[in-house]
Amino acid sequence: MASPLTDLEKRKQISIRGIVGVENVAELKKGFNRHLHFTLVKDRNVATPRDYYFALAHTVRDHLVGRWIRTQQFYYETDPKRVYYLSLEFYMGRTLQNTMINLGLQNACDEAIYQVSLNLIHSLPGEMEPSCFLDSMATLGLAAYGYGIRYEYGIFNQKIKEGWQVEEADDWLRHGNPWEKARPEYMLPVHFYGRVEESKEGARWVDTQVVLAMPYDTPIPGYMNNTVNTMRLWSARAPNDFNLKDFNVGDYIQAVLDRNLAENISRVLYPNDNFFEGKELRLKQEYFVVAATLQDIIRRFKISKKGSTGPVSFDSFPEKVAIQLNDTHPAMAIPELMRVFVDVEKLDWDTAWAITKRTFAYTNHTVLPEALERWPVGLLETLLPRHLQIIYRINQGHLDGIRALFPGDLERIRRMSLIEEDGGKRVNMAHLCIVGSHAVNGVAEIHSNIIKNDVFRDFSELEPDKFQNKTNGITPRRWLLLCNPGLAELIAEAIGEEYVKDLSQLQKLNELVNDDAFIRDVSKVKQDNKVKFSQYLEKEYKVNINLSSMFDVHVKRIHEYKRQLLNCLHIITMYNRIKKNPKALFVPRTVIIGGKAAPGYHMAKKIIKLITAVGHVVNKDPVVGSKLKVIYLENYRVSLAEKVIPATDLSEQISTAGTEASGTGNMKFMLNGALTIGTMDGANVEMAEEAGEENMFIFGMRVEDVAEMDVQGYDAMTYYNNIPELKQAVDQIQGGFFSPKQPELFKDVTNMLFNHDRFKVFADYEGYIKCQEKVSQLYQEWTQMAIKNIAASGKFSSDRTITDYATEVWGVEPTDLKIPPPNEPRKALEETARVLTEK
Repeated sequence: MASPLTDLEKRKQISIRGIVGVENVAELKKGFNRHLHFTLVKDRNVATPRDYYFALAHTVRDHLVGRWIRTQQFYYETDPKRVYYLSLEFYMGRTLQNTMINLGLQNACDEAIYQVSLNLIHSLPGEMEPSCFLDSMATLGLAAYGYGIRYEYGIFNQKIKEGWQVEEADDWLRHGNPWEKARPEYMLPVHFYGRVEESKEGARWVDTQVVLAMPYDTPIPGYMNNTVNTMRLWSARAPNDFNLKDFNVGDYIQAVLDRNLAENISRVLYPNDNFFEGKELRLKQEYFVVAATLQDIIRRFKISKKGSTGPVSFDSFPEKVAIQLNDTHPAMAIPELMRVFVDVEKLDWDTAWAITKRTFAYTNHTVLPEALERWPVGLLETLLPRHLQIIYRINQGHLDGIRALFPGDLERIRRMSLIEEDGGKRVNMAHLCIVGSHAVNGVAEIHSNIIKNDVFRDFSELEPDKFQNKTNGITPRRWLLLCNPGLAELIAEAIGEEYVKDLSQLQKLNELVNDDAFIRDVSKVKQDNKVKFSQYLEKEYKVNINLSSMFDVHVKRIHEYKRQLLNCLHIITMYNRIKKNPKALFVPRTVIIGGKAAPGYHMAKKIIKLITAVGHVVNKDPVVGSKLKVIYLENYRVSLAEKVIPATDLSEQISTAGTEASGTGNMKFMLNGALTIGTMDGANVEMAEEAGEENMFIFGMRVEDVAEMDVQGYDAMTYYNNIPELKQAVDQIQGGFFSPKQPELFKDVTNMLFNHDRFKVFADYEGYIKCQEKVSQLYQEWTQMAIKNIAASGKFSSDRTITDYATEVWGVEPTDLKIPPPNEPRKALEETARVLTEK
């Protein structure tokens, strides 16, 4: 009997992207063996799966470097306007498969690895998600750079022990990173603390403590276009000039140990818990990245002006530089650029301010008030005294303008000031971003309307043209080609391969909605993905999965506004219905929930414990059997998302209307043929517009309903008393049915639901249950609705999002690189060497 085909063999059989060239495969095999021996110093007798991964990664990188160098040469030669995307949450890991796809090397690498008798598909280390936006910028040929921090420890690894989340350090760099290149020659000083000296020549920031910023560059290849952009992440290093006036061995040892204090700045990524805490280390991180980045940007700008005579003029700075602030975390870039212009480059204030405003644009990511950054004035005065002075002066000019337009309107001045006085003086960083930028955007139509009409209404009334919408998007390279090759190939066979770079072409699939063969093929791909994922679940969680069940998936950060509790109440309701009438018809479900809770977020951790407790009862009940299973995915991450998303039937997007900025998980599920049950929140609204509400499962309050309830008051007890199934489920939770050894365990959860639930779970319960009943009724008609959703997902490509930013915010055009074609690394390097020799 023949052995079952490996994933790699199956992919080779279905690939329609042409026959792999023999020369390409031979070159890759040679490179693979060379790196295994000479880079890793291993042979096949002692090499580990990670060694094979690194050997392949280095081999693929060889095909990148010529393009990478030539791209940067081209930018130097043509001096296009450059886009700088600043984010504190770039978290790059091993991006091998994404790179192979974008370079057109996936099939050749598969064949090469196959020929050397290895199957790396299952032995690759878990890969982290590269930014969809950086991928799209490179694919569109924009001269773009991502800047962030090279965190030594990323977001924690989550373990579930006895139903509780336990955090473990994510030491993601311990084995090295084959994609990054250290650039110590570009190390830059960043200053903290000190004091400000005033003189006739201006202000001087003196007696500072210096931390060095060491850059690490990672290549970002575009899809099949030879563009390779750069993401530069900064790592904190202590300077070597120890203060050893009274030198002795003890002082020297202590001085060396004290270096850790400086280097802690890039030690760990703060978890995103939508709650601002105001930690000094976080402010240090925020200033560290913007101070180093702006020095780098100005250095690059000055290089482009080398041919000019006299001092460098910054008048053209906004024509050559566009800086996008991703949320308020890099907001200190605004006063820092002003400091450099005024104190270092000696520009007058008004000129510097005009240039600064034309350079920056700001993306808002949240409307939750507790998540907005407000830094205490006292902390800024200690850590960044000169910047506080600059912020005060920016605020003075801003408020003078408000007073001139609205004389005597003290309440408006209070609302619009950068400095908040309530509960201690604080700097509102969102206000600073708005005042210091020429464009402000939300990330979904409904979110942008909320920030214009509610959160930042005063600013929108003052400068209505400044506010825009840029609906988020995802890269189809990772979220279809890489994670769901079966569906990607099927679509390519039906409409051609151009959709990979123009996702709007998916609309052509509407012509196949009633094609029996296509419906059957889409259904088979989904079932194959479910089989594959169920094998993973059975191995990891020791639970038998009913393959005919609906895979009902809710994966995202655990937070009250995302309403995992509403899903949990539905699970309990389904369980109670089965127990009440075991012989009744019931569409089987496998409910899969996953996500991390911020380490200090007590309620989120309790929600995880509740879900796992409910799952324990449901999964062990013989009456329920295979009709209902509940699985909590441990340590949800990108590599796990790539497994679960292609296998999902129903995607849960059930946040309270008006709380989710956009979401991108909803788009990933839609693109992969899952149907959505959700509220009219975030990008769900535009998804419903594109696909038609009849092809989604929409329920619950709209934004205006929530606002009206906020005015009239939300009474959870009314819903509890009037909806018997809700009352039964809540009574079971608070009565200890799911925690018999600790009956009081979930009292604080039910107390929150009754007394201070800002996100109104009970108010949407009845609509959610009825909508879920409709889901079950339509499960047999699923595939045609799924095809309509796939066909409608073209709008949600990050390529479209970045095109909108480029034309409407940054004012940049794609470049036209003429670089050697793919799969010719040696020729590319020879061409690069020739160009460098000529220079």
